[in-house]
Formats: sequence, C-alpha cells, structure tokens
Amino acid sequence: MPLFQNAVFSTTVADLRNLPNDSRCEIAFAGRSNAGKSSAINTLANHCRLAFVSKTPGRTQHLNYFQLAEGKYFVDLPGYGFAKAPEEIRGQWEGLLAPYLRCREALRGLVLIMDSRHPLTELDLQMIGWFAPTGKPIHVLLTKADKLTRQQQALTVREVQEALSSMTGNCTLQLFSSLQKSGVREAEAVLGEWLDLPTRQDRPPPSGLASEKAARPKKRNAIGWSARHAGGGARGR
Repeated sequence: MPLFQNAVFSTTVADLRNLPNDSRCEIAFAGRSNAGKSSAINTLANHCRLAFVSKTPGRTQHLNYFQLAEGKYFVDLPGYGFAKAPEEIRGQWEGLLAPYLRCREALRGLVLIMDSRHPLTELDLQMIGWFAPTGKPIHVLLTKADKLTRQQQALTVREVQEALSSMTGNCTLQLFSSLQKSGVREAEAVLGEWLDLPTRQDRPPPSGLASEKAARPKKRNAIGWSARHAGGGARGR
C-alpha cells in the first residue's frame, strides 16, 4: 500500500492567520507551474485528482493542505513562473509564501519539483538559495523522467547533483515519473522519514549530492518568484 494512500484534502489557506493549528509536521511542494507538481502529489497519494492539475499555469493561488495522518500534511504551494498572472496577484502570493517558508515551525522540509528536461532554471536556483539558509532539507524530484533516455537521465542527475553541491549540502534528488509511477518508493523513503511515518524497507535510497563543486549552471529566463526574496535570504545568512 502506498505510504500516502490516505491523503485527503483538508483546507485552503489564503492568510497565514488561518494555518492549521493542529499541524505538527508539514512538507511543502514547490516548483514551476508546468513542472508537474500537482501530478507528483497525485502520484504519491495514488489519487488521480487529489491535487488539481491545471492547463493554466498559476491556477493554485493559495496554500492547499492535504492531510496524511493526524497533524501531518502535504502543502501544495503556488507554482512560480506564472507569467500570465497580474503583478498584483504575484505580489500577494509572494507575501504569503515568503513568511510561510521562512517561519513556519511545523515545516519539516521542501520538495522542489523540476522538469528533468529543463532543470535548474533561474527561479529554481533562487528558491534553493533562498530556502537553504533555513537549515531544513530539500528533496528534488526530477519529474517527467520518462521523456528522457537512460543516458540522458544519468547525465541530468549528475549535472544537477554537481550544481546543487555548490549551493547546499542538505539536499537530495531523484528521478520521478508520474506517467510511469516510477520513483515513488524513493520519494516515500525520504518524505516518510521527515514525517516520522513507517516506511517499507525494500526501497532504494535517493541520490545524494556529489562532493565536488560545479560551475554555476546557465540561468534560464523565467517570470514569477521575485529575485528580491532570494536576495533577502542571502543577506540574512
């Protein structure tokens, strides 16, 4: 039975004052709007429509809570890279996300969704650089891995490992495919430990980080999560 089989929608939060009071452990899911974030949550929960998969980037505008067990939640964050969203709406989202990710005590770690065909965009790097100073772990899901050949998969994992090792030592990563439902056990092993949930013992560990440092990857153009938040995080280190 999948570890997160019992996940159910709990609440939508538009104001930090309305965060669940009973929460003891939360895992936040972040990523570009078209990277497969909702599909990844659905796959982990073995539920085809738990998190809404939209064809319109930026549809998720609030913090959507999914209860896994008593006091334990997945939190679906607004996707970044939402170019079509008005500046005022983007500002509201950032005002919600920034204090949540930096100050929420119940938050145990961040799952960062990256399209394995286009990883490490400028906004992915901003998110990592901004969240890493919290000291909480980051687990990267390289989604849509079925779109790559095995050789391409291995090359992508190696390049992302090397890039992340130059930014933080508290990060793991793995390949993931919602279409093929591959990588679920590896993700369960990491997230189950964060949430202190019992896990099966027959699953392989996720990839770690390479020890050698790599040159900063080429930035990709993107619109959304403001660079000023990344800068603010760096100054606070």
